[in-house]
Amino acid sequence: MGRLAPRPLLLALLSLALCRGRVVRVPAGSLVRVVGTELVIPCNVSDYDGPSEQNFDWSFSSSGSSFVELASTWEAGFAAQLYWERLRKGEILLRRTANDAVELHIKNVQPSDQGHYKCSTPSTDATVQGNYEDTVQVKVLADALHVSSSSQPSATLSLREGEPFELRCSASTASPLHTHLSVLWEVARGPIRRSVLSLTHESRFRAGPGYEARYRSGDVRLDTVGSDVYRLAVSRALSADQGSYKCVVSEWIGDQGTWQEIQEKTVDVATVVIQPTVLRAAVVRNVSVAEGKELDLTCNITTDRADDARPEVTWYFSRTPDSTSPGLHVLARLDRDSLVHSSPHVALSHVNARSYHLLVRDVSRENSGYYFCHVALWVPGHNRSWHKVAEVTSAPAGVDVTWQEPNYQVYLNALKVPEFPDDPTELECQILDMKSAEANVRFTVSWYYRMNRRNDDVATSELLAVMNGDWMVKYGERSKQRAQDGELIFSKEHRDTFSFRIQRTMEEDRGNYYCAVSAWTKQRNNSWVKSKDVFSKPVTIFWSSEDSVLVVKARQPKPFFAAGNTFEMTCKVSSKNIKSPRYSVLIMAEKPVGSVSSPNETKYIISLDQDSVVRLENWTDASRVDGVVLEKVQEDEFRYRMYQTQVSDAGLYRCMVTAWSPVRGSLWQEAATNLSNPIEIDFQTSGPIFNASVHSDTSSVIRGEQIKLFCIITVEGAALDPDDMAFDVSWFAVHSFGLDKAPVFLSSLDRKGIVNTAQRDRKSDLSLERVGVLEFLLRVHGSEDQDFGNYYCSVTPWVKSPTGSWQEETEIHSKPIFITVKMDVLTAFKYPLLIGIGLSTVIGLLSCLIGYCSSHWCCKKEVQETRRERRRLMSMEMD
Repeated sequence: MGRLAPRPLLLALLSLALCRGRVVRVPAGSLVRVVGTELVIPCNVSDYDGPSEQNFDWSFSSSGSSFVELASTWEAGFAAQLYWERLRKGEILLRRTANDAVELHIKNVQPSDQGHYKCSTPSTDATVQGNYEDTVQVKVLADALHVSSSSQPSATLSLREGEPFELRCSASTASPLHTHLSVLWEVARGPIRRSVLSLTHESRFRAGPGYEARYRSGDVRLDTVGSDVYRLAVSRALSADQGSYKCVVSEWIGDQGTWQEIQEKTVDVATVVIQPTVLRAAVVRNVSVAEGKELDLTCNITTDRADDARPEVTWYFSRTPDSTSPGLHVLARLDRDSLVHSSPHVALSHVNARSYHLLVRDVSRENSGYYFCHVALWVPGHNRSWHKVAEVTSAPAGVDVTWQEPNYQVYLNALKVPEFPDDPTELECQILDMKSAEANVRFTVSWYYRMNRRNDDVATSELLAVMNGDWMVKYGERSKQRAQDGELIFSKEHRDTFSFRIQRTMEEDRGNYYCAVSAWTKQRNNSWVKSKDVFSKPVTIFWSSEDSVLVVKARQPKPFFAAGNTFEMTCKVSSKNIKSPRYSVLIMAEKPVGSVSSPNETKYIISLDQDSVVRLENWTDASRVDGVVLEKVQEDEFRYRMYQTQVSDAGLYRCMVTAWSPVRGSLWQEAATNLSNPIEIDFQTSGPIFNASVHSDTSSVIRGEQIKLFCIITVEGAALDPDDMAFDVSWFAVHSFGLDKAPVFLSSLDRKGIVNTAQRDRKSDLSLERVGVLEFLLRVHGSEDQDFGNYYCSVTPWVKSPTGSWQEETEIHSKPIFITVKMDVLTAFKYPLLIGIGLSTVIGLLSCLIGYCSSHWCCKKEVQETRRERRRLMSMEMD
């Protein structure tokens, strides 16, 4: 590989990014390394704030005068051929640590590497400001450090916890320079290595993490034996001391107040194995003792330690057999100095070297549970310290305190059972056959609910409410909100009676209910402990959930009658599966099929609600406001009457009945609705038959002319006096060639002569008048193009009955007649033509006037005429 070409352009660009006045620095003084170790020389540029990385060139000289290129961060071919192979293998490399710093690494230093190393930064600055290179001297020494173990590397020390041990290693150097040694003891347990104790090159002792207290107490020491043996002594071994021990020796040299570590060697010394201490504690497994007697338990200890180890015994009590539960309670403790710590009712005694007794006086029900014996073994350490070498907890000893519990039975009685939703439910839980119920016993209750299951699924019980020994009630999730709202009431009626009431029983409340009565016993500390639970048999709260049934039957007492008579209809109601029903009634009328205006039209007439309030619905006949009556005859029967019936009242009449159930006293909810059978009103008459037709003298008119339309009524059948007939006439128009659009109301004239005309947004006007007994004329004044279309009239006849009342007949409609509105061509073009001629004449005269003025004033020339010319002109005029 040849060296690259010079880089003036690149160096010039680089110099623009560098700051003036920079200084290149390497370590001051000289560096000392041992053959075979790694040499690291840092180099950095101070006062550098360039945007990119600073480049460095390294050179080497054995004498300090002639330098040879070694390595460069800028140019790959910078090094001399002598170092190419070591650069390729990675034995010599540059490692950048920052934009302005780099390290030269030489692995496996050789004697030939001794010399001077120069670090420089390439620059093309015109003016040098600062130091662009720096040199450091490196000395390479022969390996004169010898480290060895005083025992075989595979040696294993097996000892008990608390026993002493010591380890040794030998370290010496024959370096020609004045060097110092440092010794470090390390212990490894798997991949984890910890420093134990070290002697630095400045002859200072330094304890590792976790060994500071043991070093200060003298339990862990480091001293020398002779001139080259370093001993690690541990007076009391702990379980944490187990592991593989190594001796790490480093050689240091001082230069102008600074220290350099020139090499380091490690040797395996020994493996320390700490044998665990055998310790067992046993307590009798199950004990039964009568209430008020003494409980005596013995903890027997077994250990393989025969030295001055001291036990510490602690007795625990728990409600569960788990010794690791947080509910453990300390009863008594005997420390390693044989001092007892206990309560007045508990005593702890040391019977012999391996037996410890626990005595509980005057036991009660609350002493039933599990007892544990915990033993810790302590051995003395250096400087009056103690170390725990083993601890163990015995298996639980179950203690059952027997007593004469109260004997009683529990009976659950349903005082109120709902038959419908919203009915109340009341249950009573009573204690019967109480025996041995002393004054220090009280009773509480718990209420439970269990859903009914039709299959084999397991039904889980839900807690509704529970009462503790202080008679405080706690609600379950199912009943908490409803109890706070007052819908569920839990109460204690007497010492032996508890009640539970549901104010409004709902569908989800159906199921099984049972109660549990608990007996509580008063303890020495005036607290109450539950001693017994007795459950009642369940009570089922259920009602039929069949659908509500409502049947309505209508009846007409007088099936035939004439117009003007009174129509009467009764509706009989019967219901099933409806709680305390009340009924609301609505009378409906359905027009006969075939009515032109609205076939099968349903009309609401009058209603009566569940509180017997009557209201007219769509009954809008002002002359017959009091003509309909709806009344309640019985609780389940209603009567409808319609006075002075009209022919137009013909149709099918029904009763729509709705059953209502009470909710929360004054409120009602709808339970069921049904319609009755229809009752038909069909008038048997032989009266006149009316027809209507529309006539016009012409079906086409000129725009602006008057449209005349006659509505002619004809009567067939019985002859009537004109005074016994009256008509309501209405005119409609469909402004289209067909009848595909909605008709537009034009005008009407009722039987009393009152005319009602629709408002129009056009210039044409309307008038309607009666021109004969059976003829009505509609005029459209000033017709327009939009007035074309189909016109027809609607007639409602009124006939006076023999009783003197007016009867409304069926509405009739005429066939439509089509009217067209044409435009008068002569009239349409007359005015535009006259206007055009006038404008043309005015424009022509104006043009002539403008031309004359222009020629007379603008184009006039003075001409000098001779007399001869004038005579000639005169002669020409004569000719």
